[in-house]
Amino acid sequence: MNYYHDKKDVFVLLGPTGIGKTRLSLKLVQCIPDIEIISADSMQIYKYMDIGTDKLNYSILNKIKHHMIDIIAPDEYFDVSRYCQMATAVIHDINNRNKIPLMIGGTGLYISSMISPLFSGPGKDLKFRRILKKIGKRRGIDYLFKKLSNIDPDSAKKIHANDLQRIIRALEVYRLTGQTISSLRKNNAVENKNFTFTLFGLSRNRESIYRKINSRVDKMIERGLIEEVISLREMGYHAQLNAMQSLGYKQIYQFLNGECDKDFAINQIKIDTRHYAKRQMTWFKNKLKDVQWFNLDQQDDPFVISEIVKKMLKL
Repeated sequence: MNYYHDKKDVFVLLGPTGIGKTRLSLKLVQCIPDIEIISADSMQIYKYMDIGTDKLNYSILNKIKHHMIDIIAPDEYFDVSRYCQMATAVIHDINNRNKIPLMIGGTGLYISSMISPLFSGPGKDLKFRRILKKIGKRRGIDYLFKKLSNIDPDSAKKIHANDLQRIIRALEVYRLTGQTISSLRKNNAVENKNFTFTLFGLSRNRESIYRKINSRVDKMIERGLIEEVISLREMGYHAQLNAMQSLGYKQIYQFLNGECDKDFAINQIKIDTRHYAKRQMTWFKNKLKDVQWFNLDQQDDPFVISEIVKKMLKL
């Protein structure tokens, strides 16, 4: 296909979970076969977690080039800095082959950090880290997380209460600089000069999103989400891992551990996923600028695809 191709161009299709990003992306590839997709989903990076993360069938993944999916094991540490490093290399490779990079996902921090890279912060204080690890073992991770919440509530909202490594890093930065890592990142944010980002956002009315989320959860259960979690547990991936604290997996683990019954767990997945979708939309609206929004309750797929294709091909 012949088109004007600027090797700095990166296109982004974003929106809350369950909105229809994947369905639309496959239709875009039918229109522009040179598209290669880069996942911006913080859960699809994990191997063996397919149903709960709503990954595409592997026959489709093998047919249409996807990146940043199935790249680490569920017990492997992964953060936004590593995502940006890997995704940047992928985008350069795609552009150098004269293909079109299209980031798709709902993990706002991944997307915003690609557009405005995070401030890396000061170096390590290994002695202080050892002290904090000893405190964590003696008094519990909760103790360190409460300290972080008091010092830097903004970071505490973004860091999981069991993520010891990121909790220690945030406390370390505060000790070394006297400033919170969240304020340093905000004050030192810069635009990514390597690429030019064009953002397309998908939305629906809240009730419509919630109906689709409820339906998607039911389909995940039918496809074998419970069996998938059992398999992960048998592989040694315990409930306290960050990956297992994600939507769907956490609630099914609670059911398997006898903390609730099956119906309660399924209903809780729906509730928590709806809350997550609401937070995603708030993040997108507040943190990302220059997004061209499409309401899928008011604009049908052919119209949305046509508008995106025009921008991607610079027609």
